Amino acid sequence: MPSIDIPGSKSITARALFLAAAADGVTTLVRPLRSDDTEGFAEGLVRLGYRVGRTSDTWQVDGRPQGPAVAEADVYCRDGATTARFLPVLAAAGHGTYRFDASEQMRRRPLLPLSRALRDLGVDLRHEGAEGHHPLTVRAAGVEGGEVVLDAGQSSQYLTALLLLGPLTREGLRIRVTDLVSAPYVEITLAMMRSFGVAAERQGDVFVVPPGGYRATTYTVEPDASTASYFFAAAALTPGGEVTVPGLGEGALQGDLGFVDVLRRMGADVTVGPDATTVRGTGELRGLTVTMRDISDTMPTLAAIAPFASGPVRIEDVANTRVKECDRLDACAENLRRLGADVTTGPDWIEIRPGLDPHITEIKSYGDHRIVMSFAVTGLRVPGISFDDPGCVRKTFPGFHEAFADLRSRLGDDR
Repeated sequence: MPSIDIPGSKSITARALFLAAAADGVTTLVRPLRSDDTEGFAEGLVRLGYRVGRTSDTWQVDGRPQGPAVAEADVYCRDGATTARFLPVLAAAGHGTYRFDASEQMRRRPLLPLSRALRDLGVDLRHEGAEGHHPLTVRAAGVEGGEVVLDAGQSSQYLTALLLLGPLTREGLRIRVTDLVSAPYVEITLAMMRSFGVAAERQGDVFVVPPGGYRATTYTVEPDASTASYFFAAAALTPGGEVTVPGLGEGALQGDLGFVDVLRRMGADVTVGPDATTVRGTGELRGLTVTMRDISDTMPTLAAIAPFASGPVRIEDVANTRVKECDRLDACAENLRRLGADVTTGPDWIEIRPGLDPHITEIKSYGDHRIVMSFAVTGLRVPGISFDDPGCVRKTFPGFHEAFADLRSRLGDDR
């Protein structure tokens, strides 16, 4: 039974770095993810004057409830959406002038709902080029707090950023949300805030965050459930295949573990235990219609195995995947068509019918790590699949190709 050691969660590591930087005292993070995104976040903290000590298995962060230790900084956020959205918010709680920029890919991704909310709270935030996009400058003088309205229909990260800011304001925050996507990620944020001493409340569409700051702690980062989806899908696709991921079980914070419920509906045998999850391939993959609004990062994983189902697979309510590292709906559709699949898309859905007749086997990555990792699973059934940019997996899992090749050989031995 292959047991897969999945790296730490990117989402949890980013939140933990913010919380550690904002907390009173020294926080130790155990088994954080080390990837391009999280290293970029840590580097950004250092540029803002925070001390970040890194070993192979733990990171230590000296918190500064008063904000950055420097009065001026220029921070490059690389490709990281959490870095590009969370660090300007952290800086706003301090005092100084801070400029943020990012890669061309990240510059294209939207930021405007968060920018508007920060301005409504009195933050002096200016975009240098296109409104609502990087680069931007924050002239920080602390944040008073109060009530603000937020549209989080494109990304739950906007709401997470404001929730994390709340305890650093003088009055606390009341955040009224008009729309929300990927809600389980917000639950991750609220749970982690509790671990750092802050109890925020949800009252319908309003989130209430008290002032008072965070306290330092030791925090263990659980394995990344989005990354685990590729290995679970590989097991489901392989008759007699079996994969167990330790550290992701009944108490897991991440909503993306719900992907295994989709595999169960398709015919896989799934066991979620107290401390681990196991998926077994039964030789059957049924078609289905599924709403993936709350677990949209796993949409490409499902799309990549959909042609091998016995009936059509229709994935709905995933409009937000069009504003990720690339337009993931179109990227999945284009690559599946290159492999000979019959695919239809709409504004927020994709439908994939059974069957492939591959004539082109190079996958266009669009610089998106999730496209590469998802279609690596397709490669279990389609010989010769290659990628135009295999290295983009360094964003979240630098060792993915080696780990997946090892799993592939082990699944082959098990069949």
